[in-house]
Amino acid sequence: MSSVWRDLSLSTGVAGCVAVLVGFTSSAAIVFSAAQALGATPAQTVSWIWALGLGMGITSLGLSLWYRLPVLTAWSTPGAAVLAVTQGVSLPEATGAFMVCALLIMAVGYSGWFERLMSHIPLALASALLAGVLARFALDAVGAVVQAPVLVIAMTVAYVLGRRGWPRWSVPVVLLVGMGVAALQGQLNVSSVAWTWAMPVWVSPAWSWTAMVSVALPLFVVTMASQNLPGVAAQRASGFDIPVSPVVGATGLASFLLAPFGGYALNLAAITAAICMGKEAHPDPSRRYTASAAAGVLYIALGLAGGTIVSLMAAFPQALVLAVAGLALLGTMAAGLAVAVKDEQHRDAAVLTFLVTLSGVTVAGVGSAFWGVVVGGLAQWLWTRRPSASN
Repeated sequence: MSSVWRDLSLSTGVAGCVAVLVGFTSSAAIVFSAAQALGATPAQTVSWIWALGLGMGITSLGLSLWYRLPVLTAWSTPGAAVLAVTQGVSLPEATGAFMVCALLIMAVGYSGWFERLMSHIPLALASALLAGVLARFALDAVGAVVQAPVLVIAMTVAYVLGRRGWPRWSVPVVLLVGMGVAALQGQLNVSSVAWTWAMPVWVSPAWSWTAMVSVALPLFVVTMASQNLPGVAAQRASGFDIPVSPVVGATGLASFLLAPFGGYALNLAAITAAICMGKEAHPDPSRRYTASAAAGVLYIALGLAGGTIVSLMAAFPQALVLAVAGLALLGTMAAGLAVAVKDEQHRDAAVLTFLVTLSGVTVAGVGSAFWGVVVGGLAQWLWTRRPSASN
């Protein structure tokens, strides 16, 4: 354990804080909508935050320390979007569906099936997928100038100067400058923070074919295709060979245990994981696991604090969150693009993957990350396969 304390640094701790800030504020509203759509009471909604926070925290902290690699998990944001539009399913029925979905994730994880599938995706396409996912955050950061020009410009100047003078501390400086400017402008609503603890609420699962078809299967598909797939791609594009099967299986196990309390689906993180895996977290890759471990500790605190953390995250202006996310991910996005176009054999297919992923298109409830890999993979196969002997 002493080696962990030696590996921990201010930059990795701040990277973990930024990852939690971005991960929570960017999609918490969707999770709340999902809980309300299924008829959850306010107490049950807080229980969802308790379960998801503890699930993300324990898996991120435990897996990062076990493998000494940056493993960050997250709740399934597209899964929450699926739940938010679900109709005619009660919360107990949805809870049963959560457990079935978790069993499916455990099956494809521990069996090695998902890892074998990922081994067939070229590194160039995986890097293009990561760059396409992250580019959306960079564009959002640029767009945030319209909302808060002084705030975003000040943060950008801090980033540019930091990258030149103190590259290791550029992201912490950006966050501090952003908080300082927001405070001076009166945009930090600290007075609205409510200090309350979260309490778990048990919901006994019920079983129905309707819930299996309308909740369990769609939740499983979007979680694997739109979350775990880019999560593994982010790891490989960043140069980390993290064991896929046991890690994905562990997210399924955690989801199964926490489902009755509102832990509907956990998965590998992609965007927030990139914050912990980039060189901005630490120049030494072997020490970046402490960033995801720090994020795990904060997620546990988030789960325990419940309503307090919810209101605290809401105190930050949206433009600050968008700007710090886009700037923190800029280096990782650039590295992904560099790997994607480096190999001429895969370049065109990688560009297709990047563009489809960046488009944000959703087909059959599955996000653009999945379709980017499908389009790029098919194009690569068609362009490189040998013609048949009859031709």
